[in-house]
Amino acid sequence: MPDAILDDISHRRYNPLRGSWILVSPHRTKRPWQGQQEAASQTTVPEYDQSCYLCPGNKRAQGDTNPDYKSTFVFVNDYSAVKEEQAEYHQTEDDGSLSALLLKAESVTGKCYVVTFSPKHNLTLADLQPSEIVAVIDTWTRLYIAHLSPKSPLAQAAGATTLPPSGHQHNVSRPNAQYRYMQIFENKGAAMGCSNPHPHGQIWTTTGLPEEPATELEQLIKYRREKGGVSLLEDYAKLEVDKEERVVYKNKSFVAVCPWWAVWPFEVMIIARQHKRALVDFDDVERKDLADVFSDVTRRYDNLFETQFPYSMGLHQAPLEGSNTEIEASHFHIHFYPPLLRSATVRKFLVGYELMAEPQRDITPEQAAARLRNSGGELYRNEIQ
Repeated sequence: MPDAILDDISHRRYNPLRGSWILVSPHRTKRPWQGQQEAASQTTVPEYDQSCYLCPGNKRAQGDTNPDYKSTFVFVNDYSAVKEEQAEYHQTEDDGSLSALLLKAESVTGKCYVVTFSPKHNLTLADLQPSEIVAVIDTWTRLYIAHLSPKSPLAQAAGATTLPPSGHQHNVSRPNAQYRYMQIFENKGAAMGCSNPHPHGQIWTTTGLPEEPATELEQLIKYRREKGGVSLLEDYAKLEVDKEERVVYKNKSFVAVCPWWAVWPFEVMIIARQHKRALVDFDDVERKDLADVFSDVTRRYDNLFETQFPYSMGLHQAPLEGSNTEIEASHFHIHFYPPLLRSATVRKFLVGYELMAEPQRDITPEQAAARLRNSGGELYRNEIQ
């Protein structure tokens, strides 16, 4: 266990995955709260909503009609943040001037998708059975393969991946360019800016490597080089499994922890226990194990405050295109960043000191993990129906 004194005193913790620090102030949980409170989540959502642009058979905002899909459904985002086709831009100033040095810009192209997790409007990942979540993981994997560079060391693994046949809902055309990175993510709940309660996530592919995965990849490469080819996150997963105090759930292939350096109150990271670079490295058993840990973590979240627990979740894995050094140093993991702090209505805000100095948290990750471990079992709303 960490020194008991850390439960009571302010201290900083180091995040080796980002090369950064976080301030921990456990005594602040005792302060009274008179600030903003979130509205409790609505749980009486219909199975089908005729006004929902993601439900089967409904029209979307741009006029296309969704098929009568039975599992997952993928389409190009009607309001994509990046586009495949746009006017070209090349910075012309390269003369050593202040403008060339300080006012840099580069064009970004890419392709954005929406992935529905279920045809039922009233379900979330916490409601789905692990076998249903496997279908989501299979869909993510197919899209990753469809965008993977044929020059990548992962191309061989992609060719050996065994996936069930895809239905008509997965007939997404291949991109017209080779993109650098694919970010798979989900925003759940109005508190995280989700505009539609229908269970869905997004996938953005871009020509550049985004800041967060780039920062992590730099640290992963550094650790691998210094430790003679060992993965930082494989070592960290072993350490957390041995110590246990921050483990929320584990199975043979994955461990879910409230990381030592967590910023958000009930932040969770799912880590592949062996060195796996990307979705294409998983066999059938490992994809089932990934679905199992997804189901467990999201169910514990909802049980914690007996609410539809909001979060932003994202997969970090190897770039679609990159050097052998980048690909081999990559280690598959998933971040869950949930905002709730004390109850279903009181959230944490990253403001003031967190924006101007460094991130800060109140309850320790060990305390958060203990509360999540005690929130297992049947999904609370199934017991009150």
